[in-house]
Amino acid sequence: MTGAVIAIAVILIVVGGITASVLAYFRLQRHRAAAVAMVEYRRLAEEAVAGQQALQAQLASLGDRVKEIEGLLRAVD
Repeated sequence: MTGAVIAIAVILIVVGGITASVLAYFRLQRHRAAAVAMVEYRRLAEEAVAGQQALQAQLASLGDRVKEIEGLLRAVD
């Protein structure tokens, strides 16, 4: 009877170890996927900021042109 209890205990320990390893593996994979997603998000955010800065520069340039045109129109009056 003692041999059976020891065998069952060993099997339970092995199954528990395998279960813990599988859970740790999937947790690691989820963490890696989240890290990859975060890198992609940061890249997209940097691109968006760069695009926004370019648009602000264009708007400033257009604002200057509009002021020049307004000045010319006032000079014609």
